[in-house]
Amino acid sequence: MTTSQPLLEIKGLNAGYGGIDVLHDIDIEMREGEFVCIIGANTAGKSTILRTISRLVPNVRGTLRFNGNDLAARTAHDIPSLGIAHVPEGRHVFPDMSVEENLMMGAFTARKATDLQQRMERIFELFPRTRERRSQLAGTLSGGEQQMVAVGRALMLQPKLLLLDEPSHGLAPKVVEEMHDAFVKIHRGGTSILLVEQNVSLALDVAARGYVLESGRVTLQGTSAELNENPAVRAAYLGI
Repeated sequence: MTTSQPLLEIKGLNAGYGGIDVLHDIDIEMREGEFVCIIGANTAGKSTILRTISRLVPNVRGTLRFNGNDLAARTAHDIPSLGIAHVPEGRHVFPDMSVEENLMMGAFTARKATDLQQRMERIFELFPRTRERRSQLAGTLSGGEQQMVAVGRALMLQPKLLLLDEPSHGLAPKVVEEMHDAFVKIHRGGTSILLVEQNVSLALDVAARGYVLESGRVTLQGTSAELNENPAVRAAYLGI
């Protein structure tokens, strides 16, 4: 169920690296409980939007608010405590730590051992292979299994907003289907999701709304059904 007040509000956002803007006048809004995607080609600036929300891009101009908090005034280490979890492209698991230890790295907000175990059990139910591999070093897992660990680690935070950056990249089709099903379950469980994805078919299938980014600018937005039927989207991203 969505609410009338924005959970995430981005208006007139400009951001970039080394004094050069990558994002130009970005307007994006999400309400609590929504599943929204951002699609576009490589170098469009999609990942930079997520990195800006997570305060990994320091140079920001414009409005950047989450749950009433001015994110532009925050630093990266503030973000998890506000309820935002970011799964970056490339997974970035701790290779020399076990699956269980990796998951525990995301649970620093858990105050009691029972709370920690409950969170862990939810991840094991969502991704059964993490239970099977719980004692295995994360660096020895397949790419798909590492992605499950990365998403699970973020969920251990119990975030209000989950940022997913290219989660299907480099994964086998069967694993992509598993991740698709997991994202649907996560969303149904009440977590808001902002998904950056080059697999446009996947993104528009799981998200309710979407934004199209080109050269750091939002060029289209609408429901997933509307974007699926848009001739420009179909030609550029769906091969139709």
